[in-house]
Amino acid sequence: MTHDTAEFAVESIRRWWRQFGTRHYPDARHLFICADSGGSNAARNRAWKYYLQKFSDEAELEIVVGHYPPGTSKWNKIEHRMFSFISMNWKGEPLVSFETVVNMISATKTKQGLRIKAVLDKRRYETGVKISNEQMKELNLQPHRQNPEWNYSLLPAADNQHTHNSKTYFAAIP
Repeated sequence: MTHDTAEFAVESIRRWWRQFGTRHYPDARHLFICADSGGSNAARNRAWKYYLQKFSDEAELEIVVGHYPPGTSKWNKIEHRMFSFISMNWKGEPLVSFETVVNMISATKTKQGLRIKAVLDKRRYETGVKISNEQMKELNLQPHRQNPEWNYSLLPAADNQHTHNSKTYFAAIP
């Protein structure tokens, strides 16, 4: 791994979708992503939207994004559910390598059935990628009425209108 970039964040979603999403939700036409408002998946990050559009096109999914307002990512219930158990699991263990961290995260399980899967991504992600105005114009981005700067959908490029009536599935990106 190199840096926490928008491309890395979207690649994490893509890997989850390929490994778990398509198997558990084969009829899905929408994926709802809760994202915080900072860093690689910030609402104002052009690369985040650009790489999500590429994923939307590949997966033929409408990607619905709801960003937590700045400073409120602590409200992300999935993040809190996961990280409290991860922290308890690795309590007192020295985190000496990425592999150690990934193994400790993957060993996290709860009595209620929460199991966490983690994989080390060794790919290098370039920082400072600039997305041009022309590339932004190519996005099939539909702002929502409520807080459009934080809530929007990216439709597959071939789908220029909302024609899907199937289920939406949720993912939270801390």
